[in-house]
Amino acid sequence: MAAEIVDKAPPKAKLVLGTLILVAGVANINLAVANVALPDIGEAFDASAVGLNLVAVGYSLGLAASVLYFGALGDRHGRKRMLVIGMSLSIPASLIAGFAPSIEVLFAGRLLGGIAAGLAYPTTLAIITALWQGASRTKAIAAWSALGGAISALGPVLSGGLLEVFSWHSVFLVTMPLAVIALFAAWRLVPADGGDASEKVDNLGGVFSILFIGAMVLCLNFLPMAGAGLVAAVLGAVSVSAGIAFVIRQRHASTPLFDLKIAARPTFWVAAMGGVVVFGTLMGAMYIGQQYLQNVLHYSTLAAGSSVLPAAISMVAVAPFSARLVETRGSRLTLLVGISIIAVGMVAAMVLWTETAHYWRVAFVYICIGLGVGIAGTPASRSLTGSVPLSRAGMASGMSDLQRDLGGAIMQSILGAILTAGYAHNLSKQIAGSPDASTITDQTQAALTKSFSSAEDLAARYPDHADEILSAAREAFVHGDFLAYGAAIAVVLAGGLVVLFCYPNAAKERELMKEYAAEGVRERA
Repeated sequence: MAAEIVDKAPPKAKLVLGTLILVAGVANINLAVANVALPDIGEAFDASAVGLNLVAVGYSLGLAASVLYFGALGDRHGRKRMLVIGMSLSIPASLIAGFAPSIEVLFAGRLLGGIAAGLAYPTTLAIITALWQGASRTKAIAAWSALGGAISALGPVLSGGLLEVFSWHSVFLVTMPLAVIALFAAWRLVPADGGDASEKVDNLGGVFSILFIGAMVLCLNFLPMAGAGLVAAVLGAVSVSAGIAFVIRQRHASTPLFDLKIAARPTFWVAAMGGVVVFGTLMGAMYIGQQYLQNVLHYSTLAAGSSVLPAAISMVAVAPFSARLVETRGSRLTLLVGISIIAVGMVAAMVLWTETAHYWRVAFVYICIGLGVGIAGTPASRSLTGSVPLSRAGMASGMSDLQRDLGGAIMQSILGAILTAGYAHNLSKQIAGSPDASTITDQTQAALTKSFSSAEDLAARYPDHADEILSAAREAFVHGDFLAYGAAIAVVLAGGLVVLFCYPNAAKERELMKEYAAEGVRERA
């Protein structure tokens, strides 16, 4: 018999929720702070486009690779404990990144920061799932999703302001005060839980999941790198092998890390896929957008970072509407509305973001993306948490975070690879068609096509040809940008079709959610 879903919130609900949003905010800011600083980092280390991609995606990589495993560890050992450990570890991770002497150390610091977030971030949604029920849970998730996303969008603003005064190192230190506050608030305000001693953790499955996701993201980043074909092939083989091993392990483990039976529920897997598309598009657009604004439109770091404010404002503004729409019309319609608005934003970026675009074009794209993510984010997270019993809240919250972080890592990697390849191809084509092609050495061409920052360095060394070099680089970047957003549009539309045809309608969704709630009641009985 299906159970009625009661409305419930914990004592000091606003303070607890505020603490969880702050913890999520630390993770979300760190996801985006590197994007604004990429041109400065590229100049400081003479980094390749692939190196910059790895710095941008390093945090998402650590977070995406670890959230499933760490979510299960939270179920077993206590969610508050994971929250506190994660916030504690984020502080030294910020120091390593902030004082990195090389691009490799910077990537390592970003990766460690992502792992720290993997301990804390999935726990926030798991705690919401455990302490809130019914409409109160939907509202709490809406606030968590919208404010967390908005804080993420504020990361570039903070970074841009810091870069106007300080060096790039400062952007990786900006979250340290927030992490200290979040650590204290989590320790004092979040209700303690000792975990479930009877819950076993599939540690081998956890290792396979880390290898699967980590190798896949790295493979996508190395693919466009000249001479790195073997490395990409090895990483791809590791990812495929680990993915197969993970599925086999989950089918036979007594307590699987990722319950494939639950994952097969349409309210789970379709919502997860939708979230990957939605949040991945947000991160991908911010990643490319920051470089476009600085490299092509000559925005200052503060102006480039502030340009995403319309997205943050839009996400917060539509959160209450999203929660009401989910409760009245169901998750499928809400997801489709959000995805459709995101698609409009991607088309606008592809068409309107030219070498001479005015700010209203930039703002329009970010408003569309913010509205779309704000509307679609709530049903994507709510459907996952509502599809599992309370004992597997870590799995649901881990998957909810994975859809954000894996989506961000994959979309940044794919769009970054397409941007890099498109930039290099277009610039090589311009060089080949130039009347002076015979005078351009292979070394010079390699420097030009390496990255936009390398082209800027070359222009500085040859001031007589600076305008010509930079004009060609801007044209090549816009070409790569055009191709990247074309790929993003295809991904968004494919995601929308899956939601349309595979997610249950509102009546069926309510029926299924009551059945899943009844499972949790029977487990606790």
